[in-house]
Amino acid sequence: MSRARQPPLVTGISPNEGISWTKVTIRGENLGTGPTDLLGLTICGHNCLLTAEWMSASKIVCRVGQAKNDKGDIIVTTKSGGKGTSTVCFKLLKPEKIGILDQSAVWVDEMNYYDMRTDRNKGIPPLSLRPANPLGIEIDKGRFPQKDLESLFPGMSADFTSENFSAAWYLIENHSTTSFDQLKMAVVNLKKQANKKNEGSLAYVKGGLSTFFEAQDALSAIHQKLEADGTEKVEGSMTQKLENVLNRASNTADTLFQEVLGRKDKADSTRNALNVLQRFKFLFNLPLNIERNIQKGDYDVVINDYEKAKSLFGKTEVQVFKKYYAEVETRIEALRELLLDKLLETPSTLHDQKRYIRYLSDLHAPGDPAWQCIGAQHQWILQLMHNCKESYVKEQKGKDTFFPMLDLDSDVRPSPIGHLSQTASLKRGSSFQSGRDDAWRYKAPQQVVFVEKLTKLVVSQLPNFWKLWISYVNGSLFSETAEKSGQMERSKKNARQRQNDFKKMIQEVMHSLVKLIRGALLPFSLREGELRQYGGWEMKSELSGQWLTHVIQTVRLSSESLTALEIPNDMLQIIQDLILDLRVRCIIVTLQHTAEDIKRLAEKEDWVVDNEGLTSLPSQFEQCIIHSLQSLKTVLDCKPGEASVFQQQKTQEDVCQLSIGIMQGFIDCLEQLSTKPDGDIDTSHLSVDVSSPDLFGSIHEESSLSSEQRLLIALSNCRYLERHTFLNIAEHFEKHGFQGVDKITQVSMESLKELDQRLFEMYIEFKADPIVGSLEPGIYAGYFDWKDCLVPTGVRNYLKEALVNIIAVHAEVFTISKDLVPRVMSRVVEAVSEELSRLMQCVSSFSKNGALQAKLEICALRDTVAIYLTPESKSSFKQALEALPQLSSGTDRKLLEELLNKFKSSMHLQLTCFQASSSAMMKT
Repeated sequence: MSRARQPPLVTGISPNEGISWTKVTIRGENLGTGPTDLLGLTICGHNCLLTAEWMSASKIVCRVGQAKNDKGDIIVTTKSGGKGTSTVCFKLLKPEKIGILDQSAVWVDEMNYYDMRTDRNKGIPPLSLRPANPLGIEIDKGRFPQKDLESLFPGMSADFTSENFSAAWYLIENHSTTSFDQLKMAVVNLKKQANKKNEGSLAYVKGGLSTFFEAQDALSAIHQKLEADGTEKVEGSMTQKLENVLNRASNTADTLFQEVLGRKDKADSTRNALNVLQRFKFLFNLPLNIERNIQKGDYDVVINDYEKAKSLFGKTEVQVFKKYYAEVETRIEALRELLLDKLLETPSTLHDQKRYIRYLSDLHAPGDPAWQCIGAQHQWILQLMHNCKESYVKEQKGKDTFFPMLDLDSDVRPSPIGHLSQTASLKRGSSFQSGRDDAWRYKAPQQVVFVEKLTKLVVSQLPNFWKLWISYVNGSLFSETAEKSGQMERSKKNARQRQNDFKKMIQEVMHSLVKLIRGALLPFSLREGELRQYGGWEMKSELSGQWLTHVIQTVRLSSESLTALEIPNDMLQIIQDLILDLRVRCIIVTLQHTAEDIKRLAEKEDWVVDNEGLTSLPSQFEQCIIHSLQSLKTVLDCKPGEASVFQQQKTQEDVCQLSIGIMQGFIDCLEQLSTKPDGDIDTSHLSVDVSSPDLFGSIHEESSLSSEQRLLIALSNCRYLERHTFLNIAEHFEKHGFQGVDKITQVSMESLKELDQRLFEMYIEFKADPIVGSLEPGIYAGYFDWKDCLVPTGVRNYLKEALVNIIAVHAEVFTISKDLVPRVMSRVVEAVSEELSRLMQCVSSFSKNGALQAKLEICALRDTVAIYLTPESKSSFKQALEALPQLSSGTDRKLLEELLNKFKSSMHLQLTCFQASSSAMMKT
């Protein structure tokens, strides 16, 4: 509906006075929006709408009618503003009679014209031929108001040709200030005019004297002839001659006046024809005016003239009028065809479509132009969508398009999307910011650019299509007033009958949009027949998660634009289903690409160890997953009207398996790194942080890493993964709404612990077996025999060598990771104690000195590694001591104590690593 306008206001009229049929120009404000908006125009109470010609909103030209009032307002009435007001007035003057022989500066309309209503000529009354100034003196118009004169002389007139002529009124009006002497002269003039009329017959005789003389001569001749002959023959002959004379006189008169009378008849007929042409020139000029206005595009004027002609001459019986009206109908039919062609022409704006529909309605065009326009617009939108797909498919097949991987770490990323980047500033990892390099558009995948173009096309065309339907439903296509309520009611009735048809049109557009996007991005979701119609793309490689995220954002913005049109949600549900499928596919593809990136992390291992014994690998793994989840943030978030991406059980299971696969992939990467041959590992970047005061050695001086060192680094990384990284990742999974996080964590932890245990066993096997294997040869070196040995003088060298080897293991582990020392040392001590217990139990018998020697060495080893004892190692030491004979004398016990103290004192420096303070430090 158009907004209300201000009422018309007339602020000027030129000229501001005049007689009837004076052409005036009216100026003011809000005088209408067009010829059809003008409903009424009155001047001094007389309706002048028939002669009104609307020029602009501030100018109207018309002729003043025969109003009753001599002065009044100018009132303009319009559709848009209603009845207006006036700040000026118009004064209507009485017309002056101009005689037939009086000089005049303007053309005087003929009064003898052909009247179609009475079918007769209106003659000029004889009195009208009298002079305009009968008194013959100067006329001096008085200033007496016309109304006062009319009230003073009721039923009388100042027109001396009128039957109700009042001399007093005439004198007051024309000679109120004339002197008495002048009035006397007027009386003399009147007498002269009367005498001239009396002398008229005499003058007529004087003018025809020659004729009388000829007649007199003829009569005299006849008389003389009669006297000479005196017979009846002569009388008869004379009678015949008289008749001949009379006939000749008649013929002569006819000859003299025939030309004058012929010219008079011709002038009368011409005058009548001109009067008819002048009076009905609107109809006669209408066909040509219609042609001209059509060429100028003034369809409103054409329709207004046609309505006027139809009301005046639609049912006429006059043949001339019928002929011209038929010409008008021919022009109007051509105009209907022209307007219908323009209406169905595409592309076209909604304003033009409404305008053409209103024109066709006003011209009473057959059928339903509005529905025809809706159908044509629907087919045009579908054609545009398919043409868009075909053009991009051909372009893709014609060249190799570069598919860039988006740099998620850059602060500014050029975008191939124009209008979308202007409407939203998107965050890191989820989409793109506004681009500064248009070349990115040509680097984007063709499918992405196609989806952008397709959605932009639908969003730009569908609103006008929907608004056209709404206007069709509420009847506003035809009129916003009650003048054409019949058309509005018919329109609403037709719209109600065609609601289902229009709903099918919208659904067809939505289905085409969705299937075209599926054909480009999700071809596996289409049936074979649909794929031939909506597909055709060369799928060399699937789009990355970043591009799919970008596409999802594009489709979401399109859905928001369509929802803003108040289109029913059931028609847009198919777009929500598409968005859900795109979101699921984006998550799957992103996790698959993340799994591939995780597998390549082994190539990035630089073996640089920090104070905690960790390389950068766990951090890289965690950051890779966090970046992946951040890139899915906008995909995982549910917009209004969207369902959760994890609502389907299959999606939950797929995402859970992919997540487990990512974790397992990294575990396999760790195992691969820890078990590589020495030649396959690049150790050129090996270094440690030597700033720590706890380090007494480092491996940064070594040119390469041993397999044992790689195992230690892997064990340190596993320990950190179990205690921190995997828990952090699980927290991020829960934060982003992933389902089955407990299962992901549990399976990953179990797999990690299995790897940790395998690596740990391998390392213990590398380090403990040589120490354990050296015990038995060391004990029995030099043919030592427990049954026959000397008095003990101290701990033998084999045990010192074993302790040194254990200290070397401690140093190696401590250099890599202090946190691994208790675990490794405890397991080594268990292996050594178990072997020592076995050896003691295998001895058949001990001498007194042998038992003392064995107890000295067992106690020395046990006391040295006391902080790393476990229940298993304690049990082994206990079993070993129980296999020895008990010391009965106090002397033996004292000797044992002295030898132990001597051992601890002599190896104090070496045994520092086994002190409790070091253990306490390592536990912190």
